[in-house]
Amino acid sequence: MAKFGCKCGKILSNSAVPNEIELNVYTDVEWDAIINKENFDPLNIPLPKQEVWRCPNCERLYFFKDNELVKTYALEKD
Repeated sequence: MAKFGCKCGKILSNSAVPNEIELNVYTDVEWDAIINKENFDPLNIPLPKQEVWRCPNCERLYFFKDNELVKTYALEKD
């Protein structure tokens, strides 16, 4: 379980169940490799290679790889 401070000030945590913070996001290439295996088991789908968190307060997206923040995306204001 992890915590992360969003730039808007909200503390994000993936310890709650159900979890509204952590998203399961697969690239097309990653998903195709999973489902096209000969011994595909839908009950044993691996986690995505990148971890994506979404702040419910400001909707920023945080992308992590190997527990390191690699990208942050924020909504543009009109």
